[in-house]
Amino acid sequence: MNVDKFYETLDSYFAKQEIGQVDPFLVSSLEQAKTEEDYGAYISICNEMIGFYRSVSAFEKAYAAAEDVLLLMEELQMEHTEHFATTLLNAATAYRAAGDYETALRFYKQSLQIYDAILSPQDYRYAGLYNNMSILLEKMNENEEAIAYAKKALEIIETLKGGEMETATTLTNLALLYFKVSQAQKAKELLEKALSLFGQSGENTDAHYSGALAGVAEAWYRMEDYEKALEYYEKALQEVKLHFGENMSYAILCENCAAVCERLGEAAKQKNYLDEAKKVKSLIQ
Repeated sequence: MNVDKFYETLDSYFAKQEIGQVDPFLVSSLEQAKTEEDYGAYISICNEMIGFYRSVSAFEKAYAAAEDVLLLMEELQMEHTEHFATTLLNAATAYRAAGDYETALRFYKQSLQIYDAILSPQDYRYAGLYNNMSILLEKMNENEEAIAYAKKALEIIETLKGGEMETATTLTNLALLYFKVSQAQKAKELLEKALSLFGQSGENTDAHYSGALAGVAEAWYRMEDYEKALEYYEKALQEVKLHFGENMSYAILCENCAAVCERLGEAAKQKNYLDEAKKVKSLIQ
């Protein structure tokens, strides 16, 4: 199987915003890899499935792809490899998005154990894992531990050439954590630095940019600048729709926009966002 061709076609669907073509393409490609017994391609495609199904809130499909590929990799005796750790990380992130935090944490920790055995301490791959663990621990209200992991991620990311967007995203996540532990001044300082880095990036956004924008919006909300909060939530909303369509994240952002509109006294706009969130959730569920 031509894996380069697979990624070229997959990327083209995202570039053209033809999200509806992605699921059948992934399924048919996986079947081809299975028929040809191309295990490398099979593993790659399953990982793409986990990420895609997570992004469109099709969590049961994400779980199935994760279980399938992890079992295959164990049969191939790959459970101590970087590839297995990466797959665990992808699976963990899907479970985190679905709200199964205990399973997510178990997979993240298993991935970390593998990284510790095979990578140097400053390897850039640690940064992604640390950031993901920080996000999860914040959701579990383990805020001090979440801060520690975010700082470890930042130490690595700041050494990377061209890592401005990742640095800005991590700074935003760290700022939100400092707000949560009542260190507002520290949070504001980090947020100002993050916004400066976002400004330097221009219009070159990617699929992760929506999360950063939502983080900035939440920070403005906590600072009670509701107009700025709405501005950034609406930007995040458009980014999610652009890259993933109207998924669960889109619905949650609509609810966030509605909450800000309530603060601003914009009742009609609040209702529109709540109606949109309800519509999207009904289609997903």
